[in-house]
Amino acid sequence: MGKPRILVHICCAPDALYVARSLGANYEVTGFFYDPNIQPKEEYDLRLEEARKVAGMLGIALLEGPYDVDRWTTLTLKFKDEPEKGRRCDVCYAMRLQRTAEAARDADIGMFTTVMSLSPWKKTRTMNRIGRLFASRYKVGFLEADFKKKDGFRKSILMSREAGLYRQDYCGCLYSRNWKNHGHEKARRDKDGQS
Repeated sequence: MGKPRILVHICCAPDALYVARSLGANYEVTGFFYDPNIQPKEEYDLRLEEARKVAGMLGIALLEGPYDVDRWTTLTLKFKDEPEKGRRCDVCYAMRLQRTAEAARDADIGMFTTVMSLSPWKKTRTMNRIGRLFASRYKVGFLEADFKKKDGFRKSILMSREAGLYRQDYCGCLYSRNWKNHGHEKARRDKDGQS
């Protein structure tokens, strides 16, 4: 009997390389790139191309969702002044996890998860709670995870450097980019292991 199938939401190639490779030991992994939060479009295109590169390196399929930037902006606009890890991020997680659960159901893949819990800048408990909600709604399983455990984040940095992958220096949305540009970039680089 083969491995169970899992749809892995991918927000960026460095996180995908570590998480998808790790999950590959126990699952048949399919990637799903759905990130309407990423702006500007040039940044989105760059991250998508890097995700395609990782999928090729790992020999996994990659599904690509639509670039729903207008819908994302409408949903998050009233939280635009929230700090990183604020309510805006919760709305963003929910939008992406809902679409991932729906894509898993539509592709007849019985389980889904996200690479986002690898980041120290993401709220893992919140993401897992949202993931469970949409798993129930779409009748698919959800793999609750905290991929930064067991030094996962540091390992992902090393793996992505060895692979020559582009490592972004902000979450993806323009709000986080502005936050980074207002004096927080050094603390963020230190936390992310960037120089």
